[in-house]
Amino acid sequence: MSDLRAQAEEWLAQDPDAATRDELRAILSDDEALAARFGSRLEFGTAGLRGELGAGPNRMNRVTVMRAAAGLAACLPPGGRVIIGFDARHGSRQFADDTAAVLSGAGLRPEVFADPVPTPVLAHFTRTFDDVVAGVMVTASHNPPRDNGYKVYWSDGAQIVPPTDTEISAAIDAVGRVDELPLGSGWPVHTGTDLYLDAVSSLRLGGDRDISIVYTPMHGVGRDTLLAAFDRAGFPAPVVVPEQADPDPDFPTVAFPNPEEPGALDLALALAEARGADLVIANDPDADRCAVAVPAPSGWRTLTGDEVGGLLAEHVLRHTTGDDRLVVTTIVSSSLLRAIAAAHRVRSAESLTGFKWIMKAGTPSDRLVFGYEEALGYSVGDDRGVLVNDKDGIGAALAIAALAADAKRDGRTLLDLLDAQARKYGLHATSQLSIRVDDLSLITAAMTRLRAAPPQELAGHPVESFEDLAHPTDALPPTNGLRFRLANGSRVVIRPSGTEPKLKCYLEAVLPVNGDITKARARARTELEALHQALSTTLT
Repeated sequence: MSDLRAQAEEWLAQDPDAATRDELRAILSDDEALAARFGSRLEFGTAGLRGELGAGPNRMNRVTVMRAAAGLAACLPPGGRVIIGFDARHGSRQFADDTAAVLSGAGLRPEVFADPVPTPVLAHFTRTFDDVVAGVMVTASHNPPRDNGYKVYWSDGAQIVPPTDTEISAAIDAVGRVDELPLGSGWPVHTGTDLYLDAVSSLRLGGDRDISIVYTPMHGVGRDTLLAAFDRAGFPAPVVVPEQADPDPDFPTVAFPNPEEPGALDLALALAEARGADLVIANDPDADRCAVAVPAPSGWRTLTGDEVGGLLAEHVLRHTTGDDRLVVTTIVSSSLLRAIAAAHRVRSAESLTGFKWIMKAGTPSDRLVFGYEEALGYSVGDDRGVLVNDKDGIGAALAIAALAADAKRDGRTLLDLLDAQARKYGLHATSQLSIRVDDLSLITAAMTRLRAAPPQELAGHPVESFEDLAHPTDALPPTNGLRFRLANGSRVVIRPSGTEPKLKCYLEAVLPVNGDITKARARARTELEALHQALSTTLT
């Protein structure tokens, strides 16, 4: 018997799930299929676990989840209260119950939401009570239908960061057979989302409410919570895209359930055009991200994450006060936030990618009122600070609706506000280039080559400075990334994707408007296209 088959037989003996047992039995003689499931395991990192559903340690399944719960339990104080939420994906409810059973058996006090909830609801709940020591959210966010995941929050309602993740990972490695774990039962169940709704609907970010919105939850769990939040905040009810209104783990109307993906917003845009709406808002399936589209002269235009981030940052700063305010974005997002913060005389900071790092930026004396990342993630606050220590697609939707309503009252649109920002701060245009590979060693080789011999120019512009982000600084922990600043003000950040076999490049061109915004945007497109071509040549 091969080593892989021996591992599979051991897995079979402890797996409580009939479906994954049947899957394993069907491939016991297929070494290639066994290697895909047992040749490696899902790594527990700062975003917890995420992967394809199926049998074995390299898949998301009940054994993997129970081991993760046992490892988490070993790192928590005895008797601590743990809040568990789940989305509507395949297996999510079962994984939540398995987590509660393991935590209860380990002497902790788990509580589970009765129904699927958005991720920001769980994150907000986790930070609200002093006796909550951790939160677990079973979700794969905007991943394909075949995936699921397991996110861990600490008592502050933020995702875990090192060294907590490595401590939990080591504890998971020490877990024996899951059929030998003590399991509890009878934990409390939460119904409703009033705690979150009370907080988010009271955001003090503008008074106008006259705005017509088409909304899609992208077959996810955001609809009911968003509609309730808009109602409590006094907005007209958004019109929900009917084909995408109900939770559906198969995401039948989209190729990829991510509002950033081409075609994902087609149904929403068509409905908005038919109804003459002012705004389209989309959440991803767990409602922690928010996409925005607006009517433009040539048809509907989807705003970039950096454009929405800049608009929301200024909106929040106009509606808050205090010298202790802080706004934060990441090293791959636009540098516009720094200019906005300086104009409003507040502090700004940059962090590594991911909201787990955004929430750790600044000092204890800072009051974080806004954080964002270019991948459609925003955490919005008012004078109380941010309400959720993670991405919050529903709070962001409320804030962008208030901003658009205020602009409509003044006879303006979000596009007008973007033009005004460009004239005031310079045009900050951003773009991305992703290079997908079949062999991950190609990414390592490319990063090694760039570190050893960084280019002296890109797209005809001298490289003014080069930073290897693997070396820690006072402001940033180490990360596998490279940053180039060009003499013309452009910037390039290159890093491997954390979830896919891609090398990702984040590009920014900064240009003065000089009175003609149309020409400035055309020049920016030319600059970004030239950078695209130069990097494609350099990296392939």
